[in-house]
Amino acid sequence: MYIIGINGSPNKKGNTYYLLDKLLKYCGEQGAETEIINIPQVLSTLKNPFCTACSNPCTGQCYQNTELETTYNKLKKADGVFIGSPVYFGSASAQLKAFFDKSRKIRGERAFVNLVGAAVTVGGSKYGGQETTIKAIHDMMLVQGMIIIGDGHVDYDAGHHGVSAQRPAETDDFAEKRCIVLANRMIEVCRAIKDANLRAKR
Repeated sequence: MYIIGINGSPNKKGNTYYLLDKLLKYCGEQGAETEIINIPQVLSTLKNPFCTACSNPCTGQCYQNTELETTYNKLKKADGVFIGSPVYFGSASAQLKAFFDKSRKIRGERAFVNLVGAAVTVGGSKYGGQETTIKAIHDMMLVQGMIIIGDGHVDYDAGHHGVSAQRPAETDDFAEKRCIVLANRMIEVCRAIKDANLRAKR
């Protein structure tokens, strides 16, 4: 099983990274191969990190032979992905939005259909836009045909939208507990998808 953490934060080792690292460590303890990818660093390899709809349908020519193409190819092979972003003006970071904007060719290939996805976010205050940010991430995943999971598990409770934390994340005990639940849910659903053979062979 291969599970990726997508860090949409400009802070390479900040609060969002902290939560993703926790989630992936829990998944790793259950046998999954894991990796965190820092999206701002990936986008920095591009001449233009923002989509300009330079071709329609999208050919992906703007990111050929770049780290972004490598990242998309890794996600094609993944069983699950945690997508994280800090709260910026009540929504996801510009870097994470650019990452999805650039994925038009991937959508045409239906390469992420049935990829299991979960959202992770951190805000500067207790009610700092975490749920609206998660909803924005969910919308991006839905447009790619992904299977969205929340932090619910039969051994714990029905859960909510995903893991939401207040900065600094390392002092948010509730968020840490939800990481355990979400990681268990990710493993559970990824196993079910593999057993059902719903992902295309790539």
